Amino acid sequence: MALAHTYAGNPHWLPRLNGRALDALPGEDGWPLVGTTLKMLRNPKAFGDAMVAKHGRVYRNNAFGERSVMMLGADANELVLMDRDRLFSSEQGWGPLLNLLFPRGLMLMDFDHHRGQRKVLGVAFKPEPMRHYAHRLDQGIARTVAQWADRGPFRFYDAIKQLSLDLAADCFLGMELGDEAARINKAFVDEVQASVAPIRRPWPGTLMKRGVEGRRYLIELFEREVPKRRAAGGQDFFSHFCRAEDEDGRPLSAAAIADHMNFLMMAAHDTITSSATSLVMLLGRNPDWQDRLATEVGALDGDYPAQLDRLVETEWAFKEALRIVPPVPSLPRRALRDFAWEGYTIPAGTQVGISVGWTHHSADYWAAPERFDPLRFTPEASRGRHRFAWVPFGGGAHMCIGLHFATMQVRLLVAHLLKDYRIVLDDGAGATWQHFPIPRPNDGLPLRLVRA
Repeated sequence: MALAHTYAGNPHWLPRLNGRALDALPGEDGWPLVGTTLKMLRNPKAFGDAMVAKHGRVYRNNAFGERSVMMLGADANELVLMDRDRLFSSEQGWGPLLNLLFPRGLMLMDFDHHRGQRKVLGVAFKPEPMRHYAHRLDQGIARTVAQWADRGPFRFYDAIKQLSLDLAADCFLGMELGDEAARINKAFVDEVQASVAPIRRPWPGTLMKRGVEGRRYLIELFEREVPKRRAAGGQDFFSHFCRAEDEDGRPLSAAAIADHMNFLMMAAHDTITSSATSLVMLLGRNPDWQDRLATEVGALDGDYPAQLDRLVETEWAFKEALRIVPPVPSLPRRALRDFAWEGYTIPAGTQVGISVGWTHHSADYWAAPERFDPLRFTPEASRGRHRFAWVPFGGGAHMCIGLHFATMQVRLLVAHLLKDYRIVLDDGAGATWQHFPIPRPNDGLPLRLVRA
């Protein structure tokens, strides 16, 4: 059976399976109304491990109001992410979570439409704009790290979130947020938290209502700026988008630009916040690696943006942090046609998920997977490993468009942190994390920067 591409830009209609269509697959449906949602959100790793132990790597689940099928492991990652046969819709996979919040973001596009829009957005990641961003990031990070060192103990997650939002506003928007900074930050927080809210309707008092209101505020903010940016020649992300043209030579509409900016600003500053926090936590727990990276940074001659490629061990450490705490722990799709996997027939219309977090912690691919060991990413250690065993940025056509920007920002952050300081965590810092929708430590990761 084939399923026509019926989403057609309508965020309120998605094809659904007959309620019993997945009965033949092993799994469980959980409690009435909420299914397994709460159990999964409480401890996703323990939940996934228990489901695999009981049912195997392909199992039926019931979360966020819909039955779905989880397919775990590097082979499943490759099947879904590469999608060589165009079996899976990202638009319809993310739709149930994001359709009221980011309805026309790049993740909610498929195939030729996605390819065309990604090409348009790619102008902002070409070498010249990236060089501009690097120098802006370098200046902003250097100034802020010095302020952190002077303030004594602080919650790193909150501080890096504010810095990442300020850097995103500088590089992406070409503007200082000023008095609106707190409201903009709250709008993004409300959007992200609403994406996994158990109540999926924007009823008064719900997380979804706050998320939808945050989206409305941000879209209006971006749309007001579009005419000014088209008339100017700025080098920031936003200005590049406003001057971009589609494949037919037509400028993007103000609504399309605002939707892209809303999604990219969220993805950039929230996912970088998460990954930078996990790296700093792991370096704080492993002072030998702090010293090792400090030695690497000390060999630079001071012009950091021009020498980032020399921070090889810093890159290994960042990759290991992304393995241990991937910023997007799972990735959804919807099957457009029936397909077979691991002996099961999975019908068209099925919500399908892969678990980045589970694969990153599987002993099938990683020795002692809970140990922080950046040497896993040396060329020698990486040789022969399944290339879809490490997928923090996704893969295939939907590979994260901003991955090089994220890597650049984190390398610069490490360089400025470890040039003069060492990270000292409070006792028990980062002991527990909220894993969905984007991981963050429950305590904010309290720490101090002490002069080396």
